[in-house]
Amino acid sequence: MLKQRIITALVLLPLVLGAIFYLPTPWFALVMVIPVAVAAWEWANIMGLEEQPARFGYAALVVAGLALEYWIELDLVLALAVIWWSLAVALVRAYPAKVSLWSSRGVQGAIGLLLLLPAWWGLLVLHRQEGGSWWLLYAFLLVWGADTGAYFAGRAFGKHKLAPAVSPGKTIEGLLGGLALTALIAILVATQTQALSTVSLAWFLLVSLVAVLGSVFGDLAESMFKRHRGIKDSSQILPGHGGILDRIDSITAAVPLFSAGMLLLGAFK
Repeated sequence: MLKQRIITALVLLPLVLGAIFYLPTPWFALVMVIPVAVAAWEWANIMGLEEQPARFGYAALVVAGLALEYWIELDLVLALAVIWWSLAVALVRAYPAKVSLWSSRGVQGAIGLLLLLPAWWGLLVLHRQEGGSWWLLYAFLLVWGADTGAYFAGRAFGKHKLAPAVSPGKTIEGLLGGLALTALIAILVATQTQALSTVSLAWFLLVSLVAVLGSVFGDLAESMFKRHRGIKDSSQILPGHGGILDRIDSITAAVPLFSAGMLLLGAFK
């Protein structure tokens, strides 16, 4: 399993970095349709759509949504992500008490749109900025930093469960450790680069930490839906890693939240 994970990562990493750094934004947008479409196909399974025509049909619906938001340049779609992830925190914390609110296939289908459409647009918003490739890497670094800080802090100090019914291994102490490490990363980036040319340190730090909180609950939310569906991975499309959704669940929250915050502050265009 470890060997498969390493090989898959070594194949995917240069492809992702190549797309981020060497493609103009329109081509980057087109390439990013591929993982989002696959994630939509996986989400259809989480919804309970087992027949392939239905799963491909849902993926086609998501791709049509991507085309629509690109055509009308819909930055407002990021506001939907802010609303959804605010609700998701409450749903994860309440699980399984509030399952009836989202267990229907129609509601889960709508949630899939709220997951994937803003995430794709958030990637484009980051990429279209001056130095956009580095902004994307920064957003990913927040996610990786949150995971790393949570892992070590959770192992050292973890006692109080964050969402025991969803993911018994995650603790409040781990969350605080992830926030602490990413706060340090944000401060270093802010003080050692030109990131603060249009926004203050306090606001930059706040937006970054909100994105980190989103990344944590992005992972928990997907775990909640998979647990309800009774599956471990969203698919087996990535050897050793499960599915695309299993790899981008944190990013689907962190990227649109960070993009929305920076747009709201006027730091992004």
